Amino acid sequence: MKREIITTADGSKTIQLVDWNEQYHSKHGAIQEVYHVFIKSGLELFSGQNLAILEIGFGTGLNALITYLEAPKLNLNIYYKGVEAYPVKSEEIKELGYCTALNEDKLLPDFEKMHDTAWEKDSAISETFILRKQQKDFKEIKESHAFDLIYFDAFGARVQPELWTEDIFKVMYAALKTQGVLVTYSAKGSVRRAMQAVGFEVERLPGPPGKREMLRATKNS
Repeated sequence: MKREIITTADGSKTIQLVDWNEQYHSKHGAIQEVYHVFIKSGLELFSGQNLAILEIGFGTGLNALITYLEAPKLNLNIYYKGVEAYPVKSEEIKELGYCTALNEDKLLPDFEKMHDTAWEKDSAISETFILRKQQKDFKEIKESHAFDLIYFDAFGARVQPELWTEDIFKVMYAALKTQGVLVTYSAKGSVRRAMQAVGFEVERLPGPPGKREMLRATKNS
């Protein structure tokens, strides 16, 4: 599938899958989307905690990088598991230039470490941030009551509807601890109903630039 690096509306870049007209991050602003959906609506709920995060779609590593950047401000110790079926090439990661876009060039060695570290191995990016990457399909996740927060950042239901089904959200529900939270950029009615069908309490929240709404789901029992 043809892939292109494009510049989004906030000046940061993302990868576009040309045949699908689908992007790894919002074309309305890659960095803005991460802050709005995953940091403001998810990470900031857990200030001062030891936090286990599961990312569905590790992709470019931008969500992990911004989480790493914001964690010290929130006094967080983080165990971060990123699941990705098709890892992004190192040449593309370099071209995206995320540390420069964030005005955080000092984080480049740590960001490179995130991508260079071995899969299926816990790696200390810092004393307070442990990363484990897993290359597998999302339906193969087997953890139970393991995570406080899920970043659900799969490609959209328009192009990969099988990733937004009750079967997938059953896996997500099982993986979360009680009172755990899942956040996603999606606001589709079918996605909300699938989440509710497996037991989530679902909120509609204001969306990031370019989207009217997003969803946040909580496991209350």
